[in-house]
Amino acid sequence: MQLRLPWPPGREPSPSPAPAGGHHLLVAGETVPVVAVRHRRARRYVLRVWPDGSLRLTVPRSGSIKGALRFAAGQTDWIVRERERQRERAKPWDTGTTIWFRGERVTLVREGAVVTCGAERIAVAGGVGAVRDAIETRVRDLAARELPPRCLEFAASRGLSVARVAVRNHRSRWGACSARGIITLNWRLAQMPAVVSDYILWHELMHLKHPNHSARFWRAVDVVCPTWREAERWLRRHGREIL
Repeated sequence: MQLRLPWPPGREPSPSPAPAGGHHLLVAGETVPVVAVRHRRARRYVLRVWPDGSLRLTVPRSGSIKGALRFAAGQTDWIVRERERQRERAKPWDTGTTIWFRGERVTLVREGAVVTCGAERIAVAGGVGAVRDAIETRVRDLAARELPPRCLEFAASRGLSVARVAVRNHRSRWGACSARGIITLNWRLAQMPAVVSDYILWHELMHLKHPNHSARFWRAVDVVCPTWREAERWLRRHGREIL
């Protein structure tokens, strides 16, 4: 997961001293490696926790490595929470694991070569990691079958032209809309309540008309999806449990 926050020049919190040999950050008494990368299209500092617990800092053209490290030093509470979330996500799924599935929190029950996930009974082959692999494969199949037709249905209802709709394994976003009219959707939308995943579809469709997040864009979203604020609140509260 990543954190995007701008800091005015000269007002970033100070980082801990970095040991020789590269960038590091002291987090809860642990020295954590930091990879700082400049990106010419970035508009703000972006902090990401990688699965191995290390940190990646994206630095905009107008920023500095020093400023990025100061920004990261002010986010240690978030880093601690995110690293713990990553550790929890790395644990194997089995009986008793609770996940989001079709908008509900369901508890998995494995009986031999079958795992029950909500109303679904899914075949499992293998040991550690097999349950998660089987469930994620089922969710991806559901997403590929259900999301593109629904997106195209929404588009047709508003006279919008979509070049193509594809389901992808996005790691840091729910969807995207290209300048060529191609919409890509995160397969994890199938884990959300329908009202939330529908909002994501409308959000990307409105980017066909407004390729930004201007006031005009949000007015357009409000017209087609009046419940978008509630959906955003759900994403802020539960999105990191899925992504």
